[in-house]
Amino acid sequence: MTSNILKDFGQTIRLIRMDKELSQEELAHRCGFHRTYIGMIERGEKNITLKNIEILARSLDIPICELFKDAR
Repeated sequence: MTSNILKDFGQTIRLIRMDKELSQEELAHRCGFHRTYIGMIERGEKNITLKNIEILARSLDIPICELFKDAR
């Protein structure tokens, strides 16, 4: 059985970002990341560090646990 945690995490990031009406570029700017990095995270192509998860949560103004609510 293959884990889909990266895709689930990325989908959660995408949904929260879109709910907050942010473009990938705007979120990247808030985080200090490159826009393509945000896209790779949202597609589940990047296994990001805990530090970057913290930065994403702060940039989205949500608790870190919200980013894992749909992870299986």
